[in-house]
Amino acid sequence: MFTGIVSALGTIVEIHAPDADRRILVATNGLDPARLRPGDSIAVHGVCLTVKEAFGNRFAADISRETLACTTLGERGVGAIVNLEPALALGEPLGGHLVSGHVDGVGRVLQRLDDARSTRICVEAPQALAAFIAPKGSICIDGVSLTVNEVEECRFGVNLIPHTLAVTSFGRLQPAARVNLEVDILARYVGRYLEARQGNGGINGDIPDFRKENQECPH
Repeated sequence: MFTGIVSALGTIVEIHAPDADRRILVATNGLDPARLRPGDSIAVHGVCLTVKEAFGNRFAADISRETLACTTLGERGVGAIVNLEPALALGEPLGGHLVSGHVDGVGRVLQRLDDARSTRICVEAPQALAAFIAPKGSICIDGVSLTVNEVEECRFGVNLIPHTLAVTSFGRLQPAARVNLEVDILARYVGRYLEARQGNGGINGDIPDFRKENQECPH
């Protein structure tokens, strides 16, 4: 599990793709090497990956073809900046909200408005996720825990304070960018419970795969 509080930025320095899967080598900036042991989990731009190898301030991780297809990691080449967070350890503060690192869908940045105090961005989510995004609720965007300000159909807005812009990749975020989205775990389970109560699937029914339902919101 993760918290959505980015610990460091990383740079993809190598990509190896012998087949449909991929291995990336990431150089970290400011991440404790003790948190990069082989077998450890790490969130890379909101995607839970397993450290395959680690040496100094670099680590390698494998990305499956499904993850490449369902997230933005397949679009990130050598030189790309990524948000990093090691897995939450028992006893550490929960500064954001509980994040699994299992991306539910890919959204698109529609607008960015900068002012002297903060930056507001508007994001369009896949239609299948709209019911799980609520004003004042939590959402994880590219591995960053944020509070939803307002929601209109499939579109929602969040504020980015100067600190968040400085310590994450959001300082470079521009309209039309595609972003990884993970809805709040509690909202996901409440939605599943209500679906079962309404007779749309019992305990053994099919669970919707949000990652395969990335159709765009109707305009």
